[in-house]
Amino acid sequence: MVKGASKGEGLGNQFLANIRETDALLHVLRCFDNDNIVHVDHTINPVRDKETIDIELQLKDLDTVQKRLERVKKIAKTGNKEAQTELEVLLQAEEILLAGNSVRAINFREKEEQFVKPLQLITSKPVLYVCNVDENSVVSGNQYITAVKDAIKEEGSEMIVLAVATEADITELEDYEERQLFLEDMGLKEPGVSRLIRSAYRLLNLQTYFTAGPKEVRAWTVSIGVTAPQAAGIIHTDFEKGFIRAEVISYEDYANYGTETKVKEAGKMRIEGKDYIVQDGDVMHFRFNI
Repeated sequence: MVKGASKGEGLGNQFLANIRETDALLHVLRCFDNDNIVHVDHTINPVRDKETIDIELQLKDLDTVQKRLERVKKIAKTGNKEAQTELEVLLQAEEILLAGNSVRAINFREKEEQFVKPLQLITSKPVLYVCNVDENSVVSGNQYITAVKDAIKEEGSEMIVLAVATEADITELEDYEERQLFLEDMGLKEPGVSRLIRSAYRLLNLQTYFTAGPKEVRAWTVSIGVTAPQAAGIIHTDFEKGFIRAEVISYEDYANYGTETKVKEAGKMRIEGKDYIVQDGDVMHFRFNI
């Protein structure tokens, strides 16, 4: 994205239309020096880059809000109470955008959200910042990372540090032990992409549970806070309708004991009912009857 994207410059219109459909934003910021990779602004300044994107997104949202305001004002003048409520919400959004802030800074009440959601405002979406660094800065950090941390402090948004070029090298290593040695040499316990996935899941309020059988092991994505029957329904609606109970093993116990048999022998498998709230990493076997 470039300056003027909100007015259609570059791939602005196409890009902005695409990200309207997303549930969250992943904002990658250049936080490394390399004379062979030219920056569009000729200098490295991730905070400036962040602000450039923020402004373009805010301008696009402001245009959306003001167009809607024109229509709602006319209806509100007729005494329509719902339109008057929507008008108040839109004016609040307009004010925050005109002040150079994002809509996500507003804590809308549930009744107010119904007026905001249909607009698909880009700056209302949660954001995760990714500092793309050189290999040497993944562990030790650098001045660019510090600057980004300070810039997003008041937002309350999460930030992670990745060496994207190095991550690409790691994915090319087919052998697990080779990958682990590579990571150890860098002072890392796991690939950065694993941290990225976890952070993205948290941002979207998602978690994973597993099913394991003789033929396959599968991971299922569910919202945080779902019950066991709701989780079963992700596999098949009949599982939810006829839910009886769930046999549950935590991922940590499965990893520690190695097999389901040993987990059972250690008394670590639990029987859970309809009110059980699924935890991230649960290994689950559902009993149901239709």
